[in-house]
Amino acid sequence: MPQQTNESDELPCLEKSVLAAFRSRRPEIGSIAMSAIATLYLLMLTNNSFWSRAVAYFDHAWIAMLSLGAALGLTTFSILTSLSMKYVMKPVLILLIVISAAASYFTDTFGVVIDKGMIGNAAVTTEAEAGHLLTGGLALHLALYALIPSLLITWVKVRHRRFFAKAAVNFLFIAPALVLSGVLIYANFAGIAYALREHRDLMLRFNPAGPISSAVRYGLSTYRERNLVVRPLGTDAKEGARIATAGKPVVVVVVAGETARAMNFSLNGYDRETNPELKALGVVNYRDTTSCGTATAVSLPCMFSVYPRGEYSDWKARSSENLVNVLTHAGVSVTWWDNNTGSKGIADLINFASMTHRKNSPLCNNGECLDEIFLADLDKKLGATTNDSVIVLHQLGSHGPSYYLRYPEAFRRFTPDCRTPELMSCTTEEIVNAYDNTILYTDHILASVARLLEKHQDRIAGAMIYMSDHGESLGENGIYLHGAPYAIAPKEQTQVPFIAWFSKPYQTAMGVDAACLSTDADTPKSHDNLFHTVLGMMDVQTGVYNRSLDAFAACTRPTERKNEAPDYHAAESGLRAGPGGVL
Repeated sequence: MPQQTNESDELPCLEKSVLAAFRSRRPEIGSIAMSAIATLYLLMLTNNSFWSRAVAYFDHAWIAMLSLGAALGLTTFSILTSLSMKYVMKPVLILLIVISAAASYFTDTFGVVIDKGMIGNAAVTTEAEAGHLLTGGLALHLALYALIPSLLITWVKVRHRRFFAKAAVNFLFIAPALVLSGVLIYANFAGIAYALREHRDLMLRFNPAGPISSAVRYGLSTYRERNLVVRPLGTDAKEGARIATAGKPVVVVVVAGETARAMNFSLNGYDRETNPELKALGVVNYRDTTSCGTATAVSLPCMFSVYPRGEYSDWKARSSENLVNVLTHAGVSVTWWDNNTGSKGIADLINFASMTHRKNSPLCNNGECLDEIFLADLDKKLGATTNDSVIVLHQLGSHGPSYYLRYPEAFRRFTPDCRTPELMSCTTEEIVNAYDNTILYTDHILASVARLLEKHQDRIAGAMIYMSDHGESLGENGIYLHGAPYAIAPKEQTQVPFIAWFSKPYQTAMGVDAACLSTDADTPKSHDNLFHTVLGMMDVQTGVYNRSLDAFAACTRPTERKNEAPDYHAAESGLRAGPGGVL
């Protein structure tokens, strides 16, 4: 009697048959050929930004440009071939393709450069911020340029020689490739060197070498800072005679803006009325102010650091106390309220509160809040303040690419506005409209802060100072967002608004002449001024104060400053020791 089989017994056989058929149809390829194909793929399909910039930078020096491209291709081929060992080759190729595909999306879509600073920005980004970048466009790009090639690499069978035979054959390909690469560079050295010297961003755009080298540099920098010791700064600080006799608490609100560019402020001549409320208040506005960096991770610590931009480094900032600590040494009560991604270490030693964790607030959604979240708490704090105080408000401001989420419906004045983080799906007009709405909303927030200080002027002498951390590109020259290397950053990313407002009790108590300040509106200012200006606003006497960098000093009746130093170098002593005693 024939043995019966049931359907469940047949399924494993069917699966085995399909698997066998799949394996029998797998193409085979040698490891050298696989390295060459992968090199061509990376060079030609994940480096659109590199090639487009190269064409512009080499300016018809075609031979030099093609020689650089060929040299990079030969070098990439050599590296891939040297890593073409069994069990190593496929994971390495897949990793490099995924890195290149992801990097190419951001460089091609937003025109950004993935340097060390950009890696740092990515490392500290919040889940909410990252969510705005995880779009359908990114998913499609990764599917086409990462997933499909990775599946093909997994499917293809790669032939490998025995170890010593493989090493010998690989050498026969690697050595000539590297020699030829060197010859090409040497023969066209003048043209290549000139282009790379004048346009340092070009190699940062080359995938996957650019983002990998930037990540390594960031990792080494982070490792170097593992034993960093923060040295005291301004421990001699004390309040001066003027603030001691003010008759009421002096309160300065420092608003650290986010992604606001000066050219879109109507106070600076923009043809749209984006600052109606500030205009009505008669604020002091500085029309030519330069940022320290083009990303929050650089600019924010630099703004609060004693070091001017020309001397600033991340290491120096992290190894020294900052403005808020000097104020604390002087006996000033300092509070930091954050509606962004944190203080970047600035507020580690003072009272800090994050607004983004508020629950059940109509102003908050998915871990992000509108900047109005500050106002109710600020009103309460001003009503209860009994000490000289500095309150820092770190805005979410105009942070992109989801500009439309930065303002409520009531401030959706400029339409049609881009209602998606995928900026490529919006027109330039829609992007600018959305961005201008964020500036209009920031105008309202700043004016509201000033009005709250005015509301409580019977019991406090209040003032407000506002600076944005950096600007924003909205598609000019094919560049979006921010974070460009400073050497090549467009003015849209480095020109920022700088605004101040003083209540009448503050002007009287602290000897500030607001009318005099307005006559200085066109004098260039920068983030270098914030540290010393705030110390001056609080009449803090210390050896780290530099009157020449106090933006308001010329229009403030001076008081005696016995401990005043001529420049910031007085603060640098003792700040250079790090791991191994080397800066």
